[in-house]
Amino acid sequence: MDGIRETFAGMPWWVKWVAIPLLVLFVFGGVITSILGILIGFAFKLLVFVALVGGLVFLVKKFSRGGTKSSSGEW
Repeated sequence: MDGIRETFAGMPWWVKWVAIPLLVLFVFGGVITSILGILIGFAFKLLVFVALVGGLVFLVKKFSRGGTKSSSGEW
């Protein structure tokens, strides 16, 4: 581990902060993009699911209240 630190200590700042991150993006860019796509897709599906469940609860509450004369505190 000390050999890696010594190697990086002798490098200019632009190698550590520009060249190496660009190489990482070039090599692993497809993997990073696919993981982000999966996460964004999962978040979107989760939001759609929550909206559908909320809509279903709203409809059930709205139509179950219409047929019965119950107090407003009840479900």
